Amino acid sequence: MKIVMIGQKGIPTKSGGIEKHVESLAIELTKLGHEIIVYTRPYYTDKNLSKYKGVKLISLPSLHTKHLDAASHTILATLHALLMVRNIDIIHYHGIGPSMFLWLPRILNPRLRVFSTFHCQDYYHQKWSFVARTMLKLGELCSIYLPHKTIVVSKGLKRYVDKKYNRKSIYIPNGTRLLSGEKSFPTQSDKESLTWWRIKPKGYILTVSRLVRHKGIHTLINAYKKLDEKTQKTKKLVIVGDTAFTDDYVKELKLISQNNPNIIFTGQQTGRALRILFQNAYLFVHPSESEGLSLSLLEALGYGLPILSSDIPANLELVRNCGFIFKKGNREDLYKKLSLILDLPASVLNKKAHLAKKRVAQYDWKKIAKRTEKIYEDSLILAKSRIALRLKAKKA
Repeated sequence: MKIVMIGQKGIPTKSGGIEKHVESLAIELTKLGHEIIVYTRPYYTDKNLSKYKGVKLISLPSLHTKHLDAASHTILATLHALLMVRNIDIIHYHGIGPSMFLWLPRILNPRLRVFSTFHCQDYYHQKWSFVARTMLKLGELCSIYLPHKTIVVSKGLKRYVDKKYNRKSIYIPNGTRLLSGEKSFPTQSDKESLTWWRIKPKGYILTVSRLVRHKGIHTLINAYKKLDEKTQKTKKLVIVGDTAFTDDYVKELKLISQNNPNIIFTGQQTGRALRILFQNAYLFVHPSESEGLSLSLLEALGYGLPILSSDIPANLELVRNCGFIFKKGNREDLYKKLSLILDLPASVLNKKAHLAKKRVAQYDWKKIAKRTEKIYEDSLILAKSRIALRLKAKKA
């Protein structure tokens, strides 16, 4: 099969859940023998990079502004795929914003099978204006009614689509790389790398997120600041992530941190640096107020970290019975849960971490790619049978 993916900023991933999803899925589908084309944006992926781990990359420009970036790139990528790329079987849109334009291939090339993955209800994110939220809701309608198949990444989103729209969606979750065979102790190299941020193995609480308001980082900082000074010194707070057209919010976060030496902003991290930060953390906190199915939370589960997350449905789907929960947006409750967890014996945390590793086994990218491949194949077979029936009817 020849499959085109549109909606992501690009790969390899620097930041962003959709980007990580597309990268992992595209690589696994390539290993299964399919030709995958991923459209990229030059500010995110080097425009001279034409291939990554077997996946073909096509760089196209965008209007790199908060409101026009995704829309302009999606339109251009769609037209390029339809007019310049031959023998495509499937165009797969990622995100409800980009899905607003999937009517283009439905009209211009009805032969193509068109898919949409509903990753998140983005219009709940506080960075968007009223007009942007309205357009995202329109994108949601397109994502549900126009593609041949709609995929959702969480059971909560499936319930939402099935109930609100009375439409059948396909649940295929986000995934993570399983790490059961890797070391569980820090190497000397890891320790030396951590000193860059003035932290030690198991001496910090970790959160990994884009720095946007709905991720709840301000709630985490305010709760952490209520811990006593001795606890803060032994368990620093490490915040991994960067702005997403949200510079004012990042300034706010640094202001409320009040130059606290125990609150460390590392900026965006990838590859080995991110692995080390995950692998040597004492606790992972995910304070988000809105999610589809968090890839950073899945990654933390994969590393076998104890988890403290907000009680939104998408998080409960992952951490129920294998993590700790606090009330969404509630600074006081988060502070109490942090204090409780930091006082627990290591045996209790190790038990939770063991349960987390067992839970995450079902989110293996290899399994997810095979499920996606099956949906693609079934859709193409159905299309061919319908064409054959129409031809037979014409001859009759």
